[in-house]
Amino acid sequence: MADYRNASVRSVPATGTRADIDQGLRSYMLKVYNLMAGGLALTGIAAYALYAMSVTTEPTAYQVRPDLFLTDLGYTVFVSPLKWVLMLAPLAMVFFLSFRVHKMSVAAAQATFWAYAAMVGLSLSTIFLVYTQESITQVFFITAAAFGALSLWGYTTKRDISGWGSFLFMGLIGIILASIVNIFIGSGAIAFAVSVIGVLVFAGLTAYDTQQIKEMYYEGDGSAVMGRKAVMGALRLYLDFINMFLFILQLFGNRN
Repeated sequence: MADYRNASVRSVPATGTRADIDQGLRSYMLKVYNLMAGGLALTGIAAYALYAMSVTTEPTAYQVRPDLFLTDLGYTVFVSPLKWVLMLAPLAMVFFLSFRVHKMSVAAAQATFWAYAAMVGLSLSTIFLVYTQESITQVFFITAAAFGALSLWGYTTKRDISGWGSFLFMGLIGIILASIVNIFIGSGAIAFAVSVIGVLVFAGLTAYDTQQIKEMYYEGDGSAVMGRKAVMGALRLYLDFINMFLFILQLFGNRN
């Protein structure tokens, strides 16, 4: 599980006409959603491609199920110490992007975002070993529908939900701490509770982040500043989607 909460909000009077502001805001939000969707697509492609290259039905020394075996590549990325590199590399990249984005060019920020999405995909390829492909597909569409509705509400509501931030952040910290504790305890009840709370927290963050990203728009920003804001907005929504998907998968996914 990963998350990023480091985007500043600028509440500055706009100088253009209402129509110009609305058109600029729509273009800005469309860019955010396009970047996020592209990142999700890249994650999915990378995850399935690595999984497909890592398993075989031909018997090898590395059996994971009665009908499935690991290739040499699969053993390297799923069993050998390299698996820790795949697990930790996305975390390092998201911190790098969050701390360096304001000094990057827009092209460099976008390239780092694409690289991060690909690395997340590689690290998530193991879900195809744990869950059936049908349940992964079903959970993805369930998550997409829920995310779309929540993000639309966050964008269109006139209610100020900025006060949710501290509550959701505390919930996020609680999830992380409970997950760490459960590594040593191995309690199914704690795992279930963490998954339920995780879904609720990231559902709230989807609406909250959408409103915050909308409020970050400022008509007077130059193209470089606007581009970097769009990348960071896409990253926030991407993380909300990925984490909500994983928690729903833990709750409803059919295991192999």
